[in-house]
Amino acid sequence: MPAANPLDGFTVDRTQIRTVGRDLQRPECILAEPDGTLWCADARGGVTRIAADGSQRFIGQRADERFAAGADDTAEALEAKLTTGTLPNGLAFAANGDILVSNFGTDLLEVMTRDGQTRTLYDRIDGLPIGKVNFVLRDSRDRIWLTVSTRVNPWTVAAARRVCDGYVAVVEHGRLRVVAEGFHFTNEVRLDAREEWLYIVETTGPCITRMRLDESNPAEVRLTDREVFGPAHLGGTPDGIAFDAHGNLWCTLIMVDRLVALTPEGELRTLLDDGDPEASANLVARFDAGTMRPEDMQKARGTIAPWMASVTFGGPDLRTVYLGSLLGTTIPYFRSPVPGLPMVHWRAAA
Repeated sequence: MPAANPLDGFTVDRTQIRTVGRDLQRPECILAEPDGTLWCADARGGVTRIAADGSQRFIGQRADERFAAGADDTAEALEAKLTTGTLPNGLAFAANGDILVSNFGTDLLEVMTRDGQTRTLYDRIDGLPIGKVNFVLRDSRDRIWLTVSTRVNPWTVAAARRVCDGYVAVVEHGRLRVVAEGFHFTNEVRLDAREEWLYIVETTGPCITRMRLDESNPAEVRLTDREVFGPAHLGGTPDGIAFDAHGNLWCTLIMVDRLVALTPEGELRTLLDDGDPEASANLVARFDAGTMRPEDMQKARGTIAPWMASVTFGGPDLRTVYLGSLLGTTIPYFRSPVPGLPMVHWRAAA
C-alpha cells in the first residue's frame, strides 16, 4: 500500500505567512543555501543576497574581462548590455559557487561571481542568437539545462499568440546544443529525485510536460518519451516548479496567483489561491479564446506574491517555502508539511 501523501488535507494558512527582504525589484527566482542565505534575482540588474539574520545587500552585475570561448561579445559590449538591458531571471549555482544567470534582458547565459563580476557563457546556438533565455538548472553531472521561451521578437507576441517555438538546451562537455523543441513558451525545468525525467513548464500550454533522460550514449544525453504530466490545462499559466521529497511537484500559476501541486500520480491540488476570482476567471477565459489583453493581465494579481512566479524550498530542514514574484517587493514564506527535494548545490554543501 502506497505511503500517505504529506499534502493530504494541507492548504497554506494565510495567517502563518511571513515575509523576508524589503524593497526588492522583481524577485522572480530565489536560491536558498543550507546556512539560511537567500539569493534572488533583482530587476535593478543583479541579485540581492539576504543573510540568515535578515540583512541584505544588492549586488549589481558588471562586465568581467574573462569570456568563454565562442562568445561573440566583448567586455565593452557586455557592459553596454548590462547597463541598458539586463534582467536576471532564472538562477542556479555553478559547481564553484558562482551564479549562473539566464538573462531575460540580454538574451545571454551568463555566470556571475558573488561580488557581481559577470561574463558571457553562451550567446549563440547553432550559429544563431539563443533567443529569449528564461531559466537555468544544473544537475548532479554538472550539466547545465537552459530553457528558451521563444525566438520571436518581441517575446510578448509569442506569449499572446501561444507560439510554439520554445526549446530546451543543455551544456555538456563544453558544448551548448538543443535537446528538445516545440514548446509553448518554455519556462522553468526540474529533474526528479533520480534524474530520470526532466519536467518542463509550458507557460502558454498551459501545462507541464516531461521527458525521459536517455543516458545510453555517454557522449551526450538525449530526451525521449515526451508526455504531458497532469492536466492538459492547469487552470492558469504555470511559471515556476519545485519538487518536494515525496515526489509532489509544486507549481505557481502566475497572474491568477495560485500555488498548486501535482502528486506523483498527476492529480492537481490547490494549496493556496491568492488571486482575484473575477479577474482570474476573465484572464483564463480570454487566454483560452486567444483574446487576452494587457489590461486583463494587469487586473489579475494577488496580494501575497503578486504575479507569483516561483517556489523554493529552504530552511535547515527544507520545510520553509519561499514564493518569488514579478510584482512583489518582498519574499513571502511559510512552513510545509513535507521537506523539499534537495537541489544539487544543497546536497554538495551537506
